[in-house]
Amino acid sequence: MKHTWSVTVVLVVIFLSAQFIGLLVTRHYLIVPELPLNIERPEFDEETSFIPLFILILISTGIALLLARFSVEWVWKVWFFLSIVFCVTIALAAFMPQLFAFIFSLFFAFFKVIKRNLIIHNVGELIIYGGLAAIFVPILSIFSISVLLLIISLYDYIAVRKTEHMIKLAKFQAKLRLFAGVLIPYGNGTAILGGGDIGFPLLFAGVVMKSFGFKALIVSVFATLSLLFLFWMSEKRKFYPAMPFITAGCFLGYAVLRLIY
Repeated sequence: MKHTWSVTVVLVVIFLSAQFIGLLVTRHYLIVPELPLNIERPEFDEETSFIPLFILILISTGIALLLARFSVEWVWKVWFFLSIVFCVTIALAAFMPQLFAFIFSLFFAFFKVIKRNLIIHNVGELIIYGGLAAIFVPILSIFSISVLLLIISLYDYIAVRKTEHMIKLAKFQAKLRLFAGVLIPYGNGTAILGGGDIGFPLLFAGVVMKSFGFKALIVSVFATLSLLFLFWMSEKRKFYPAMPFITAGCFLGYAVLRLIY
């Protein structure tokens, strides 16, 4: 097992909690489609939206690798800060007035980027991905998000096992102590769970929710079980691509949901 049982349980609970909170946020924006602060969603066709989204992911990764290669730390910090404010504002605006959501987003961004606080960092990870789901779930179909998950899974495998550039990017983030994902220090090491590993299954569950309502949480449960299986079979000091496992869990959960309902 890669981590101790106690650390593994914490990671899994955070993952499932982020899925649950994200679905609550997504459900709000499926009922009230307007995003706060006059933010506009991209105008993509639902059936082909996986194409521009994957291109955006590649561009973002390319920029991040350039920043890591040339150690342009201040640009990374500004990008990170603004991304947190943007996503947390959208997520919290599902539960409170926009102004309060914006103020809280500044609070989270400050303690995640400027004056680092590990507890606030991880609490923020519970909220951020709901903001992303609120933007992209309405412009995705089951077909497009399924294709996107398959592409991302293949990309994750290549980026970790072949080119290893995702490992280099993770080390750069660790050096800056600005990691897009969950961080849990213990013993002589740190357990991490990447932000994409949380965000992509949430997008899938959110799209499923458009047809099945909150029963889509079944998808999140199976994604969580697949992540637990990965942690159980993985070895210490080795990096593993999580998305192939999580994608399999998402598809299995969706199949079970279709069989039941």
